[in-house]
Order: sequence, then structure tokens, then C-alpha cells
Amino acid sequence: MIRNETEYQEAVKRLRDEDQRIKEQKSRLEEMDLAKEEIKRALDPVRSFHEQLKEEVASYERLQRGEFDELHNFEGLGRLLVALRIAQGLTQRELAERLGVHESQVSRDERNEYHGITVERANRVLEALEVDVRTEVVSAPKRGGRVAASSSSR
Repeated sequence: MIRNETEYQEAVKRLRDEDQRIKEQKSRLEEMDLAKEEIKRALDPVRSFHEQLKEEVASYERLQRGEFDELHNFEGLGRLLVALRIAQGLTQRELAERLGVHESQVSRDERNEYHGITVERANRVLEALEVDVRTEVVSAPKRGGRVAASSSSR
């Protein structure tokens, strides 16, 4: 996951460089008179990485526009916290200042996608971001006479 503008710019540059490398590599393979299937097989791993990087760039751009994925049973809460900061255009340093912690703490938390944080700590981050997360409890089908519930943000 791309977490800041520097990583984003580096990824965009890497995409441009990779595009050029793929074209050059394809030309060299064609000059070797390889069959189309052999060329495809040789380029597939590079293209796969390239497509993954393109998706990460597109995902960061969606976050910058404030487009978020739905949260289900709090899975992905850490990614949502990172996404909210990105959508607001805040740097990790600015969030750290609002939280009263060192920038390295926010960087570490985001790198780990806030894994294992407490509800209280998640709430502090949401308050620092001046964001309300609303949940909806939806009853799931009964299992063995019990009703399970799930939460999602809107």
C-alpha cells in the first residue's frame, strides 16, 4: 500500500520506467525470433508486477479523492485509518503532531496497518483526523439458534 506522496511519486516513476523496460525487453525477444507464446511467458512475471503496481497507484489516487472501501467487522480498520489521512492530504508528520507523538510512531503504525491497536487508540486517530465512523449492525442468519452480528462503516 502506498502511504504518502513520496511513495506515490516513486511508484509513478517506476511505472514509467517499467513500461519502457517491458517494451525494450519485448523488442529484444522478438529480435531473437521467439514464438509469441515464448515472449508472453518471458514477459508475464514482469507484467504481473507492473499490473500490481498500477493497482496500488490507482488505489492511492482513489484514496486522495476520498473513495473508501467498505469496512466489514472492523477488518481493514488500519487501512481505513491510513486512507482517511491520505484523503485529507495530511502527512504522517502532521498526524503525529495532532496525536502528540513522534512521526516515526505514525510511520510504524501505518506500515503495520495499525495491527493490534486498541479501540481507544483507533478513536484517538479518528478524533485527530476529525472523522466520525458510523457502524451498522446487520443480523446474520441464525446459526444453531444464535444470531451473529456484523459491523460496517459508511
